[in-house]
Amino acid sequence: MGSKLHEIKRYINIDAVLRYIQERRHEDGGYCFVSALEDTNVNDTYHAIKIYDLLGLEFPEPENTINFLVNSIQPQTAVVAIAMALEGLAILGASDIARERIDIVFSKYNPLEGKFAVGLGGSEEFGTATPLEATYWVTKAFNAINYRFSKEEKEAILKFVMKFRNGNGYGVKHATTTMTYQALYTLYNLGYRPPKSPHFKNCEVCGEWGGFTEVPYSLPPYLEPTFYGVRGLELQGEVPTCPRKHVWFIRQLQNANGGFRRSLELGISNFQNTYRALAVVDSMVKYL
Repeated sequence: MGSKLHEIKRYINIDAVLRYIQERRHEDGGYCFVSALEDTNVNDTYHAIKIYDLLGLEFPEPENTINFLVNSIQPQTAVVAIAMALEGLAILGASDIARERIDIVFSKYNPLEGKFAVGLGGSEEFGTATPLEATYWVTKAFNAINYRFSKEEKEAILKFVMKFRNGNGYGVKHATTTMTYQALYTLYNLGYRPPKSPHFKNCEVCGEWGGFTEVPYSLPPYLEPTFYGVRGLELQGEVPTCPRKHVWFIRQLQNANGGFRRSLELGISNFQNTYRALAVVDSMVKYL
């Protein structure tokens, strides 16, 4: 783990990242990316956990954060946030507690009843959820806590996901990098082996830019499709064309406070972008 931290440190100011995260930790065990606010939330807390886990560092006072996540799993909590809490608990070594909360997921997300939590908030990107988002996060969380869907549930999820097959990828009006990755991850996770999609390669930007875009042959690149594009290539056993340019792109996104923004233009840092930035560099270093 120490070697991974050392490798990423060659390209990213990790000390600044850790200060950024640590300054935004609150007494209840939760985190809030706006340091002046005590509005701690699951999204920021989850991504703080993921950052420490990625870097192989010991998470500070995990018991407090476990309690925070458990208390956040409420009937009014969005499905995506519940899924993040479950996965966060698993990373902190509390999978048994997470599995005890499975019923609350099925009260909102139940494939056998045709309930896929579409458009119920808790989205990753600017309040606009993709139809596959809850499915992706629930599948990811269940995998983390070692809970398996039944054969009938898998078949219902497969049918739902395939509704969004669009050309070489997945999307509503057209294929996007985010939805294509969310769909393929879900299918792979459930044991299906869909054909490889050329979408990710078609969205890879080399030349002067680096990064990935949401739709093929467009500009500019952004952090979220870069994260999902890199993950998509990994999922399919493919190699990026220009890893050095992707690392260059990520390096340009670190703000003065240590966190990362989503584009080469001005933008604020948040925990989600910071985790994604580190994850992309972590994926790229083996090719450098």
